[in-house]
Amino acid sequence: MGYDLVIFDNDGVLVDSEPIANNVLAGYLTELGHPTTYEESVRDYMGAAVHRVHELVLERTGERLPADFDETLQARTCAAFEQELKPVPGVEEVLGALTAHGIGYCLASSGSHERIRVGHRVAGLDGWFEEEWIFSADDVGRGKPAPDLYLHAAGHMGVEPARCVVIEDSLRGIQAAAAAGMDVYGYTALLPAEQLPGATGYFGDMMQLPLLLQLPV
Repeated sequence: MGYDLVIFDNDGVLVDSEPIANNVLAGYLTELGHPTTYEESVRDYMGAAVHRVHELVLERTGERLPADFDETLQARTCAAFEQELKPVPGVEEVLGALTAHGIGYCLASSGSHERIRVGHRVAGLDGWFEEEWIFSADDVGRGKPAPDLYLHAAGHMGVEPARCVVIEDSLRGIQAAAAAGMDVYGYTALLPAEQLPGATGYFGDMMQLPLLLQLPV
């Protein structure tokens, strides 16, 4: 395989959380007087850290979100995860194949560490990731689409960016990986390839990933 490290986005790539999280976010914004549909939430916020929600609402309306917005959103999202969250089909087979072949992997997510931990516990993925393999936008100054998070992950894992490949399902994530000088494969289970320009390649079924990476399952 041509890579030394596979860096996974988390939401929508490892755990099937994007529909849940975007429904929660759209509902909460609407409740606060900022009508937002699920589709608008996906378009405007998917792949971004929560500070983008604050910035966009302020830019559009001139109003600031409540001081406890982040805390309430996280609590509601984690509660919904507890009821509904599942792993992305095939992802455990992919992680098993990487482990069997001695290929390093980690995750770099726009979500908080708490959200990542809750999601992995509910989805049954917590056994696959050591704590030091988990990186959050909370760890860096700028989230996606800036390259900071992916460069931070690669640096801590001790791998040069050119030897990394990123697995992403959002445009902001693809832009971040490309800006970091990494190859990136777009996972198209939620959004089609035409909405994810700039990737090295695309796949719609997680079981196709080992073949793209020339790694037999």
